[in-house]
Amino acid sequence: MTDMSLGLAALRKAYAAGQDPVAVIDEVYARIAAAEDPGIFITLVPKEQARAAASALGAFDASKPLWGVPFAVKDNIDVAGLPTTAACPAFSYQPAQSAFAVQALLEAGAICVGKTNLDQFATGLVGLRTPYPVPRNSFDAKIPPGGSSSGSGVAVARELVSFALGTDTAGSGRVPAALNNIVGLKPSVGAVSISGLVPACKTIDCISVFAQSVDDAWTAYRIMAAKDASDAFQRFLPLDEAPGEAAPKLRVGVPRREDLVFFDDRAAESAWGRQCELLKAQGAVLSEVDMRPFLAAAQLLYEGPWVAERHAAMRAFMATNLADVLPVTRGIVEGALKFSATDAFDARYRMTALAHETAPVWGRIDMLALPTIPCTPTVSDLQADPITPNSRLGRWTNFVNLLDLCALAVPGPFR
Repeated sequence: MTDMSLGLAALRKAYAAGQDPVAVIDEVYARIAAAEDPGIFITLVPKEQARAAASALGAFDASKPLWGVPFAVKDNIDVAGLPTTAACPAFSYQPAQSAFAVQALLEAGAICVGKTNLDQFATGLVGLRTPYPVPRNSFDAKIPPGGSSSGSGVAVARELVSFALGTDTAGSGRVPAALNNIVGLKPSVGAVSISGLVPACKTIDCISVFAQSVDDAWTAYRIMAAKDASDAFQRFLPLDEAPGEAAPKLRVGVPRREDLVFFDDRAAESAWGRQCELLKAQGAVLSEVDMRPFLAAAQLLYEGPWVAERHAAMRAFMATNLADVLPVTRGIVEGALKFSATDAFDARYRMTALAHETAPVWGRIDMLALPTIPCTPTVSDLQADPITPNSRLGRWTNFVNLLDLCALAVPGPFR
């Protein structure tokens, strides 16, 4: 292996200078082998097939922003020629075409090297709810990789690919980023087509991006955010070429002290304090935000009838393959059966009221800064109790899609 950078700017510079993309693919597969982690990928594109895709690119084409860039795709998003399993072998099918977002990346010159592991049917924030080997956290195997986009987060953190696609309904595009010290970009709901995505909660599902830098994540996102006329759930949102400059006195909202709960994780609490000091040192003006209505919205995701969307997505499969669904996944999804259609409308009204209550906040702040995760449970914690530590990880992520917000997880001070 070499110390070759897989960052987009470095790769583009190397390609412009004559770097062979086949050699980059060879490097990627050498790194995957050296990682010795069978849990990262569920399906790996055969090396010779990936080399052929790189060779077929021909001469460097500067008009393609992802020319020769290796990436991976969470295995609940379709890639033509590769099975989609959603981490359930009995569910596996062979898609005839790639998801719209994946196809846009391929047409921009990117090379898919494989499908990554996940919490089964994207139900979980830990990365342990899979019948396949569990991906090892990139820092410490004693802590979870984060989920549900576990393999994608670890693949980027270990620099096996330039970027990877995840999905995010409750935080799955951000929690693995936090636990592996990388960037996780969760677009606005509907900004990226979900055609070719195995649904979890179809009205709030998002395809997300993991990368080493915000610029790299933004580049992939811009390409994926093309208009898909076939997707009834997409809202086409025009984008600038690059994010704009931050205001010189950025107004940053932070949770009130009484809303900050770290579940006795003093290292996480200390890291958050240092992050706030860094924001102030960079000129940001911090003001406290009452997070109670945001947290009330978060409770509706799993404790309210929104879980019925997961049941709607899975009921046909579960009717004939119940034994193939992991017990923890089944328990969560079947929790939908206790809710009625009336409950669903009541929750919808409650969510509308909470959105109305939180809306004025955005008139006095430019952004809301939160700990992506409030604590770091161990694998042992989750083996003893698979539910409570998982729920804690979603404290600051579960409300985002329900309130129609976008989010960006970025590395902060180490614990």
